[in-house]
Amino acid sequence: MASSESTDMRAVALAGPTASGKTAAALAIAREHGAEIISVDSALVYRGMDIGTAKPSRAERAQVPHHLLDIRDPVQPYSAAEFAADAKRLVGEINARGKPALLVGGTMLYFKALFEGLDDMPPADAAVRTQLEAQAAECGWPAMHAELARLDPVTAARLAPADSQRIQRALEVFRLTGKPLSSFHAGTEREPSAWAGMPLFALEPADRAWLHERIALRFDAMLASGFLDEVKWLRQRDDLNVSLPSMRCVGYRQAWELLDAHEASGGTQPFPMEQLRDRGIFATRQLAKRQLTWLRSMPRRHVIPCDADDALPRLMQAVRAAL
Repeated sequence: MASSESTDMRAVALAGPTASGKTAAALAIAREHGAEIISVDSALVYRGMDIGTAKPSRAERAQVPHHLLDIRDPVQPYSAAEFAADAKRLVGEINARGKPALLVGGTMLYFKALFEGLDDMPPADAAVRTQLEAQAAECGWPAMHAELARLDPVTAARLAPADSQRIQRALEVFRLTGKPLSSFHAGTEREPSAWAGMPLFALEPADRAWLHERIALRFDAMLASGFLDEVKWLRQRDDLNVSLPSMRCVGYRQAWELLDAHEASGGTQPFPMEQLRDRGIFATRQLAKRQLTWLRSMPRRHVIPCDADDALPRLMQAVRAAL
């Protein structure tokens, strides 16, 4: 088996915001090179969350081997550190089979964990999180964001006032350590490794409106495919709630909250599908904006304008040269 730090590993990475065309491009690349795909997506790890995550279909998975899909129940956490360890192991196993590995996804923290390693931050603390959630229930997440701005202005500046998951984590780290989250990210220099040299291709739109249109079309397709029923099915379990990382995924959180409100009203009015559509599309746009911000912080990436007519041929040519 190839060493996890081997300099002659055969692997390339493909990143991009949601709805940028990564799945179709990855399948084309994998078919041409006989590659196996490693998912770099924090939502695709969860079983039973297929429609709202745009998980590759059974037919697509039958064409090309996929890894790190459906490896966790929605109640189970999966960390960036676990991803990095799994991805390194899988690259070695795939190369040992004589095939290249193609790492594809939009969870930029996972790419960072693989390429750069992670800072030694404290693990989640259930008691502190409960305190923060109770405080947020009283004053709202914008007020929590304001508190974070006082304690850690660097982190607060890159977070939206409604980004509860990341605001909560930043405040949790401060309460556990007395240090701002940004201080961990500004830490020590690490030794360069073979992973930092992995070719990274990024599908990024030259025209943001092109991506917004694709996001809307994809969310409409999810609704037509039964996304709301998928969330209702998940809600039937008594061990899932909207505070879990799985249920905070874009789309799922908006659907869950609207279903909560609908049930609280006694269900006397029709479910507000148009409101779900608007909230889901807006949240997906915000996700794409964050993903593009992450990508712009990776100067080593090779950018392919995904809205160009020749995007796929240009990407294929670049990957051929890399492999």
